[in-house]
Amino acid sequence: MQIQNNVVYRDMDASQALNSTIAKKLQKLSRISDKISSSRIVIDSPTQHKGKGKLFRAQIELGLKGDSITLHQDNTSVHVAVRDVFKAAERKLKQVSDKRTYGKHCKSDDLEAKSSDSKTDDHDDFEDYEDELH
Repeated sequence: MQIQNNVVYRDMDASQALNSTIAKKLQKLSRISDKISSSRIVIDSPTQHKGKGKLFRAQIELGLKGDSITLHQDNTSVHVAVRDVFKAAERKLKQVSDKRTYGKHCKSDDLEAKSSDSKTDDHDDFEDYEDELH
């Protein structure tokens, strides 16, 4: 599925290399989830930060069917900020797709069922051991 892509540069010139990196990373996100309908990436060069120097902000807004995700990352390198925001988006997409696929509490319920099964097995083993002693 082709994602509607919108890249916005604020207070800086557009970069062809950054555009191609963003396009590749968006293709990777589309392989993770087919629910993505649109994306908006904002690359911002904010003013000088007192303690950290000049920080670039990469923000991604993903339009999903029935939902949206917005994430941002700050870094002194614009390329690292873009890389980190796409990694965060990948983790978030996997988390959202797992919740949609398995439901909200499925994983914790499975763990509780496994732990209760092991408790009953231990209890039965103890009863067998007591019978052998008597």
